[in-house]
Amino acid sequence: MIDREQVLHVARLARLELTEEETERMSEELSKVLGHIEKIGELDLAQVEPTSHVVAVDVALRPDEPHRSLPRDVALAPAPDVADGGFRVPSPQA
Repeated sequence: MIDREQVLHVARLARLELTEEETERMSEELSKVLGHIEKIGELDLAQVEPTSHVVAVDVALRPDEPHRSLPRDVALAPAPDVADGGFRVPSPQA
């Protein structure tokens, strides 16, 4: 089971503030997820080919073809704050 301290550690890494209720709920939910992963780990999947989809998918991705980019002034037009030719964003709080 994932304990309260582990949940709070992950929340800090993700820069989330959790209430006591949320911390308890996340502990239970994450523990269930890990339980399901452990069950999957018990399966013998040696003869199962890896796939990216659960059903057959033909051409899931479009061809990678180069296209012209937006001009910088057009891309930056809706930005609330521009600096040095790019978007200015607030620095994260420590």
